[in-house]
This record gives sequence, structure tokens and C-alpha cells, in this order.
Amino acid sequence: MANLVVHFEIHASEPQRLIDFYGELLGWGFTRFGDAPYWVIDTGEGAIGVDSPGQGINGGLTQREGPAPERGAPINGCNFVVGVEGDVDGLFQTALDLGATEAVALEDMEGVGRGGYLLDPDGNIFGLMSPALSDGTVAMGG
Repeated sequence: MANLVVHFEIHASEPQRLIDFYGELLGWGFTRFGDAPYWVIDTGEGAIGVDSPGQGINGGLTQREGPAPERGAPINGCNFVVGVEGDVDGLFQTALDLGATEAVALEDMEGVGRGGYLLDPDGNIFGLMSPALSDGTVAMGG
């Protein structure tokens, strides 16, 4: 397999704020990388490692260079979508309770799943996607 995405990065104006947010919301682990303002993100079992294939990827969190994105501005770069096993509606609400704001409401997408997008506390957009529609029908392999 070639040309797989193997790493992502989140830029943060206040790194500890997003470390706390994603750690509590998704259970991700963060490890400081040397003295640089950079943290390696461990997304959990099944993530692609340096020498081991997997179903997901790990990432990094770094100090933002410049201002946070303005609400309503076009995406500059990429966003990521997290596959959710179980209650995507409940996890979406937990994200809101932890300081995220809704960017695109959860909706059923026939043949895809149930998903929506949020802005994290620093304005980065990310999605949550479940393979099941709101009626419990499995929409994609999951």
C-alpha cells in the first residue's frame, strides 16, 4: 500500500487547552516531543505506527503560528473526521459541553453514516462520523 495518510497535525494557540479537550473527548494521549512546542498524539490501538500498519493514524499538536481561524472563514488546510463506534450524537454533545461549537449539524447520510462537524475551542474544524444512521441501520462497513 502506498500514499496513505499516516500523520495529521492540529495547530493550537493554547496547546494545553486542546490537549485537555481532545484527551477528554476522544481519549487521545499526548506526549511532549523534546523541548519544542510539539506533542505527539496517540489516537489508540489500531493506529498506523512507524513499522506497523493499522486502521487509523496518529498525529501531532503544535503551537500555532499566527491567529486562530475566524469563524465562517474558508478552511485553510485540511480537516479530519474521527470514526465513532456507538453514540455519535452523545459524543457530539460532549464536545459541545467541553467548549466546541457546531459547524455542521449531525445528519444521516445514506450509504455513508451519521456525521457532523465541530469547531474545537481554538477554531479548528473536525468531524465525527458513525457508520450507523440515526435509526440504527448500518450505512458503511464498521
